[in-house]
Amino acid sequence: MSLLFDLSALSSAPFWINVGLLAAIYGIFTAGLQLNVGFTGMYNFAQAGFMAVGAYAMAIVTISFHWSFWLALPVSALVSIGFALIVGIPTLRLRGDYFAIATIAFSETIRYAIQNGGSFTGGTQGLLGFNAAWQTVSSWMMSELSLPSDYFLVPLLIVGWLSFLIVLLLLTGLQRTPWGRVLRAIREDEDAARALGKRVFAYKLQSLALAAVLASASGWILALDLSYLSPDEFLPDNTFIAFTILLVGGLGSYTGVLIASIAMETLLEGTRTIGFSLSDTQLASLRFMIVGALLILIVVIRPQGLFGKRAEMKIRR
Repeated sequence: MSLLFDLSALSSAPFWINVGLLAAIYGIFTAGLQLNVGFTGMYNFAQAGFMAVGAYAMAIVTISFHWSFWLALPVSALVSIGFALIVGIPTLRLRGDYFAIATIAFSETIRYAIQNGGSFTGGTQGLLGFNAAWQTVSSWMMSELSLPSDYFLVPLLIVGWLSFLIVLLLLTGLQRTPWGRVLRAIREDEDAARALGKRVFAYKLQSLALAAVLASASGWILALDLSYLSPDEFLPDNTFIAFTILLVGGLGSYTGVLIASIAMETLLEGTRTIGFSLSDTQLASLRFMIVGALLILIVVIRPQGLFGKRAEMKIRR
């Protein structure tokens, strides 16, 4: 087996456009986890499920009910909040590992429900035809920017990064409000926060709902990127990659989410395209071995992550 590889793909503009777009998608996705894990102390593994709910709700409302695509976006956000309430109300009194297990179960339940939803969700065949309104906007942007056809993802890249930066600014601002300070208090000691008269359950539910909206937003952008929805796009791997981004960037740091999402997607997509002389199965295994090795290295050398602080590492179990 040859270990020679070709780096020519790394000099391609479409490669970096794709990396940038995926970094924005996973950045928005991970920002919700940062809010839950880094600032509230909740091990939320349901993000992939919320992502699927948001993407499919948008597509179903557009295709089956013939609503405007632009109206479908806020409607699907409300649907994701509804699912966050369904998950959070019975499970948020669980702590640590038990809550994590419950959220993993929810995420997989959503995926299997979509997979077996028949014509309503498209089942294993997926859904098409929900992005006509976006394609009109994208074509207009390409015309205005005089972009060649192989740069067709640039409009979505612009929208994705604008959305990502706005999300980071809003979340950073929220963390400096009394609401954000209560979340930190809950992370440090929720019993003490409760003793001070804070409605801990309500604050945790709000944190989970906001994370669900962010997962939903990342699902919209992913759906527009693919122009196709399939249950296989919402595997638990999405959440695990986001947790890797979270740990590499550092708990309690939105700057860490920004930098680590770019680094992680460069690594994942770079190892996919640099031309190792390996089969697809071997290459997929190698990519995750590299990610695992990187995570171990970060944990050993800088356990708080690249931009995290040791004080932020305390998560109530």
